[in-house]
Amino acid sequence: MSGPRRLGEPRRARVRADARGRPLSIDGRAVEAVRESWLVEDRWWTQQPLRRRYWEVVTADGRDVVVFRELISGGWFSQRG
Repeated sequence: MSGPRRLGEPRRARVRADARGRPLSIDGRAVEAVRESWLVEDRWWTQQPLRRRYWEVVTADGRDVVVFRELISGGWFSQRG
């Protein structure tokens, strides 16, 4: 028997973005629309603060995708709810 499993674990994503950070393509799929963008800042009182810019987008094949960019360490990730 295995232990508990985390749901919605972030996975690395290949994201091409414009100069302002808006995703243009995700894993080779063009972004058709941005639904929402928001900033998350948490754990600022710890040694490992978290700062991420999230984007909820619709890709050309109709998928609703949530990606975020790690603003402290860099890198793009996708995350499912």
